[in-house]
Amino acid sequence: QVQLVESGGGLVQAGGSLRLSCAASGRTFGYYTMAWFRQAPGKEREFVAGFSWSGGRIYYADFVKGRFTISRDNAKNTVYLQMNSLTPEETAVYYCNADPPSLGWSQGTQVTVSS
Repeated sequence: QVQLVESGGGLVQAGGSLRLSCAASGRTFGYYTMAWFRQAPGKEREFVAGFSWSGGRIYYADFVKGRFTISRDNAKNTVYLQMNSLTPEETAVYYCNADPPSLGWSQGTQVTVSS
């Protein structure tokens, strides 16, 4: 079983940047397509960005294209999400998981964007 731990969240002003990390332990996640999701207060969890295990496919939700970058380091069992030009509407808990989500959801990391 793979355990996931997200980090890197925090409070940032609108227009600012954050880099999230997702470290996996246990069984290697190297063969999973990994993705980031987020859940804002009162809303359903939504997909943000994904990265296939081979690196051959990187894909984003329409609302983040050009501002967010997903990357992964299989040797370190870590997935990253660089987020730029953040807006207050993107305040949410950010999670990583496989895509489709097949690993247990962890606690995520809180991102708060102030106006």
